[in-house]
Amino acid sequence: MDYRRTRFHFLFLYLFVNNVFIGIQSKEHVLLDMKAAGSELGWLTWPNEEGWEVVQTVVNGSLLYTYSVCNVASDTEQDNWLRTTFIQRRPDVSRVSVELRFVVRDCNSFGSSSPSCRETFGLYLGETDTDVGTNFRKSQFRKIATVAPDEVTANRGGGRADLRVNVETKSIGPLSRRGFYLSFQDLGGCVALLGLRVFYTTCPATMRSLAAFPEQVASGALAEVEGTCVKDAVMVGEAAPRMYCTAEGEWVVPVGQCLCQAGYQAVGDACKACEPGYYKSTDSSQPCEVCPENTKRSGRGALLCPCMEGFFRAPTDPDSAPCSSLPSPPQNLVYMPLLTAGSLQLSWRPPADTGGRSDITYSVACERCEGGLCSLCGGRVRFEPAQTALKDPEVVVSELEPHVNYTFTVEAQSGVSQFSRKRATASITTALHFTDGPRVLFLRVEDRTTSTLTLSWVVDHHVQNNYSPRYELMYRKKEDPGELDVTTYTVLVLEKNSVQINDLLPGTKYVFRVHTLTAEGHPSSHSAELEFETLPLGKCVLMHMWAFRFSLLMLSCMKVREFGEVYRGSLKIPGRCEVAVAIKTLKPGYTEKQRLDFLSEASIMGQFSHKNIIRLEGVVTKFKDAMIITEYMENGALDQYLRDHDGDFSSYQLVGMLNGIAAGMKYLSDMNYVHRDLAARNVLVNGNLECKVSDFGLSRVLEDYPEGTYTTTGGKIPIRWTAPEAIAYRKFTSASDVWSFGIVIWEVMSFGERPYWDMSNHEVMKSINEGFRLPAPMGCPSAVNQ
Repeated sequence: MDYRRTRFHFLFLYLFVNNVFIGIQSKEHVLLDMKAAGSELGWLTWPNEEGWEVVQTVVNGSLLYTYSVCNVASDTEQDNWLRTTFIQRRPDVSRVSVELRFVVRDCNSFGSSSPSCRETFGLYLGETDTDVGTNFRKSQFRKIATVAPDEVTANRGGGRADLRVNVETKSIGPLSRRGFYLSFQDLGGCVALLGLRVFYTTCPATMRSLAAFPEQVASGALAEVEGTCVKDAVMVGEAAPRMYCTAEGEWVVPVGQCLCQAGYQAVGDACKACEPGYYKSTDSSQPCEVCPENTKRSGRGALLCPCMEGFFRAPTDPDSAPCSSLPSPPQNLVYMPLLTAGSLQLSWRPPADTGGRSDITYSVACERCEGGLCSLCGGRVRFEPAQTALKDPEVVVSELEPHVNYTFTVEAQSGVSQFSRKRATASITTALHFTDGPRVLFLRVEDRTTSTLTLSWVVDHHVQNNYSPRYELMYRKKEDPGELDVTTYTVLVLEKNSVQINDLLPGTKYVFRVHTLTAEGHPSSHSAELEFETLPLGKCVLMHMWAFRFSLLMLSCMKVREFGEVYRGSLKIPGRCEVAVAIKTLKPGYTEKQRLDFLSEASIMGQFSHKNIIRLEGVVTKFKDAMIITEYMENGALDQYLRDHDGDFSSYQLVGMLNGIAAGMKYLSDMNYVHRDLAARNVLVNGNLECKVSDFGLSRVLEDYPEGTYTTTGGKIPIRWTAPEAIAYRKFTSASDVWSFGIVIWEVMSFGERPYWDMSNHEVMKSINEGFRLPAPMGCPSAVNQ
């Protein structure tokens, strides 16, 4: 061994003395450790002479081994190999890490005497299923990397070396055989291999959110690992808890969790049963709770605490609510006759004992007794505001007959009354003595205009009386939802049983009630409270009338709608070719309002003339069933057509369909119409793939409304297609149609997929208000999505 090698081996000893090696982390599983192997290394060198050499050094009484090579002064070409022993891997380990600790001499340290000196060496891998022993062939190995130092060791003044230790880690994989060898190739460098560790990394077994995760071998990418809930815990939702194992052996991104099931609470990483006297009724992260009042002491692991005898829980009571008892009877039940003939007021005081509940209500039963026989009063007697579920301790009873004994029984009830046969009641018996007038049998509307309603009513003339009855008519405008609950009636006293009410608002509902008056002028029996509506203001629409005979043949039913059916038919008009048409009918039993709404859609369609708006062919009104006839669209509704041809159209073709819909909607906007129900289901497709907007049942002309805004007072709203402000305030504009068109774009680009998928309407509204927007459909061009 020459002087250079001696100095290099001294460098190796120096490194050991200065504690270069570090400890193994617990998450690393070592397959080969040069330091730990000691004299049992047994590595193979090739060729056997003038190549890699093993060097022994004693440090702190321990014998350490290293390999070095330094033939930089040799005139021959160098090709020196060093091979490890056979390294066997676990079947589930497909990638390992190789940590090298080495020193490389600076070639300048040797001057011009070593022109072929190199400062690198090669790392090679050879996979095999068996240990090949001392059999060595270079062809068995493939190159992994050329190892170059970050720093080289150069001479300092005085002939001493400025030592530089390099540490480098290489990732090797994927591995597929039972084991492998590592080899190091020297081509003329001065290298000392101080240490070699071959290891793989795992994410250790752990517990997180009551879920156990097994040890996972780290791979080159994130690995998803599914956990299992601990005993007596359940998953939240349908998906099992998951975490991800990184290549560095760290657990990240926990998804999902487990909760202790009912009757158990979390204690550390386990679920423990609730102690006696405690309960837990749901699968949750909450701790067990003390049993509420009026309950029995529960056993271990109780889901709830049962009520004591005589105490109950209402179906709407939470398990945490105390059990309650029945209320006591109402107190001080009295009656007071009213000026209106046949009417009285019952009043009472609340029960002295409510049973610990605040949901006390009252119901009133009525019996009439004549000649010792009693029977229920029946539906003729009226109770205001109601006969059952009364919250206030009073009720007005009317339509009572004179000289008849009535017994009224008031029962106090609460949410737990249904669980007991006991009743908390108070009763009172009375009779009224008055002269009864004729009764109003029913009220009806004879005629209506935009500002008037003509009403008449029928009275029961079988009632004997000695005077000509007069009538008191009361009416008011029906309040819209959200208006102040203040009721103001207009009262008319009439001599006849008919009247015309003038100066009413168009398209407005009014509530009417008629009383007969007694001889003393007091109100007697009255009609039920009924609603009648004036005619709305409307545009005059000129419809094309056919003054000649035509032939209309209904061929087959295409769709059943809410108010009727849609048929495919054939229309033949003299002088014109026979054409296919769609025929909308109104189902039997329709109301007058439904008929007007049905024909209103036709009157709206009759004003439009655009290639992307469904064309009205005509209206049939002289038959029993009214019909609307439109052009026939062979491919039907756009949403179903796209679902039937999923993936058959290019983005260019889909955008072409959207262009037609946009043109039709712009035409409607220019005509000052708001559609209010734009969706792919209301767009029809013909044989040329032309899209036409249809279904104008909810459309309104905006010039009839101030500020270009239409406010609806009720009815259904298609939540998934409607703008948030239209849902919140029920105000529709052309801007709300633009929002709906955006949803239609998403429907078209996703080939008819349902917007917001399986979310409920409530979840849709909540998500939109929180800023959620539909993601771009698969394959949707970015220009369309923006």
